Amino acid sequence: MYGMWGAGRGRGARASAAVLGAALLLAGCSSEGDGGERAGIAQRPEGTTPFWVNPDGTAARQVAALEKAGKKDEAAQIRKIAEQPVAEWIGPENPEREARGLTEAADRAGRTALLVLYNIPHRDCGQYSQGGAADGDAYRGWIDGVAKGIGDRPALVVLEPDAVLHLVDGCTPDEFHEERYDLLKGAVARLTSLKNTKVYLDAGNAGWGDPDQIFEPLKWAGVDQADGFAVNVSNFYSTEDSIAYGKRLSAKVGGKHFVVDTSRNGNGPYTGGDPGERWCNPPGRALGETPTTKTADPLVDAYLWVKRPGESDGECKGGPKAGQWWSVYALKLAKASD
Repeated sequence: MYGMWGAGRGRGARASAAVLGAALLLAGCSSEGDGGERAGIAQRPEGTTPFWVNPDGTAARQVAALEKAGKKDEAAQIRKIAEQPVAEWIGPENPEREARGLTEAADRAGRTALLVLYNIPHRDCGQYSQGGAADGDAYRGWIDGVAKGIGDRPALVVLEPDAVLHLVDGCTPDEFHEERYDLLKGAVARLTSLKNTKVYLDAGNAGWGDPDQIFEPLKWAGVDQADGFAVNVSNFYSTEDSIAYGKRLSAKVGGKHFVVDTSRNGNGPYTGGDPGERWCNPPGRALGETPTTKTADPLVDAYLWVKRPGESDGECKGGPKAGQWWSVYALKLAKASD
């Protein structure tokens, strides 16, 4: 379905909370029970990264379980993931409560919450992460819930992976285009009205096509009002190539800044197997640069782990459903980063 557009991002690569639901993330904010806090996961030094580490997230719980089982070497590998701030993908059911819980936890720790909103109607063109809000009104209500939950607390939001890209590559049917642009522009306006929230609209990756093909659609989607755009979300292109792509695109949208997903790009993109599924659980990949605002270019506001390392891209190459924790793959990512 990609055709001339080349290596697309991987539909299904980023469905985390959207698949697992709000309950998991809400549980991840809890300090009760046999959670990851037993693994001693702490915040990164503020001078290293301003973003919040969930001390009881999925990777942290995996560390605790491995240590309890006496598998210290494996626990040490997964700790590489657990100790970094990774994005929390807001689920569809309780956006206000979930966003409030996450931002309150981050605020108590003196850090900024990193959130991904992935609930646009007709999401993912019926692929691994299909779904999204039932209609435009449901989406607007969902965005409003997220905004109310964030309030005045610090947050960085990556908005709707693939939503603009799939308008450009022909994946999303024409009859949904006008509404989607309207919904994205409205979401940008609502979220940027918050006191301490920065919003980055997803803008593809270094392998899918050319900035000339997406810069106008980004403007129609409200990038001018956003703080910037995001590149390489859930993909594997190198930081160097991602920055080059982002700078070319920035020049066409008024010099907007951008963020780069470096979660799994340590070894660059996979070049073997079926070209149409190179994005999906590719072998031999590695963790990339850890999240920070100290980047290689002044236009790059941050390196982020938007995709949650260790969660499946979809039911391919032996993986579980998109967004589910896959410990075998997580270990391989971590070990390849030595």
